[in-house]
Amino acid sequence: MSAVDDAFHGLRHMISSGRLEAGQKFPPEPELCAELGVSRGSLREAVRMLSALGVIESRHGSGTYVSQLRPEEIVGSLALTVDLLPLSGLLDMYELRRVLESHAAAQAAAKVDDASAAELVQLIEAMEATGDPTEASELDGRFHAAIAKLGGNPTLMAFLGVFRSRSRAYQVFELPDGPALKRISDLGHRAIADAIVGRDPIAASTAAAAHVAQTEAWLRLYQPAVVST
Repeated sequence: MSAVDDAFHGLRHMISSGRLEAGQKFPPEPELCAELGVSRGSLREAVRMLSALGVIESRHGSGTYVSQLRPEEIVGSLALTVDLLPLSGLLDMYELRRVLESHAAAQAAAKVDDASAAELVQLIEAMEATGDPTEASELDGRFHAAIAKLGGNPTLMAFLGVFRSRSRAYQVFELPDGPALKRISDLGHRAIADAIVGRDPIAASTAAAAHVAQTEAWLRLYQPAVVST
């Protein structure tokens, strides 16, 4: 294991053990280097790695601090690695996405208010009206994000955002069969929205799971084509 690895895992243990708590300032560099048995260069590289993961933040003129360690921010940093997955790897994660999207839809149906219901209907109508694959993808993201937000769990919202961000790299609507696929997708979105607006958690959960399963099936069927787009 390299000196950078030693520094990284040493700092990680200090935080996970609670020795360094959320919002706490780091001890001076010489003290940390002596304790971890690493050079300043290795320590600083480890700090940069943890900063990329949202665990550490540097404040100009003040020093280095543990972040607030908000779950949604830590989970959001998974995009750094999930975005590197090939389509085959993303498909392996779709089972998890089905479960999470299903749960988020059920929670949304239980908590939806009139204003949020109106927003979902507007997004659905805009999706159904557009023939532009790029606009449809953007509206799709907003629709699913609005559902996750309704559930009231920022960590779940961040997790689903990571999945959707990677999924948007593969656009089945741009394929020759795209228009037909979009019509089916619109029906799936409409079923989810109708169930949420109708305050029916079971129907919302079922519709969301079916919609994600359909998307997964398309990606598996069209895999060579979507990879080449």
